[in-house]
Amino acid sequence: MEEETGLSVEPGPLIGRVSRGNYAIADYLCTVIGGTLRAGDDALDARWCSAEDLHALPLVAELITTLSEWRALPE
Repeated sequence: MEEETGLSVEPGPLIGRVSRGNYAIADYLCTVIGGTLRAGDDALDARWCSAEDLHALPLVAELITTLSEWRALPE
């Protein structure tokens, strides 16, 4: 996580799994324990977003629905 976001985190419980093409994705609830949020070398931007902000972003299909079902969206 630190390489991709600049954040040190403590991984918590699994919140959901999904398959996309050849990829099996497992997402975990994490707690930030240090660092400063920044985009990794393969990204243009990294930022904290409200649930409302997410709807204005160009996200992959079904991401908001999936995160909502997992109760993983910000309030």
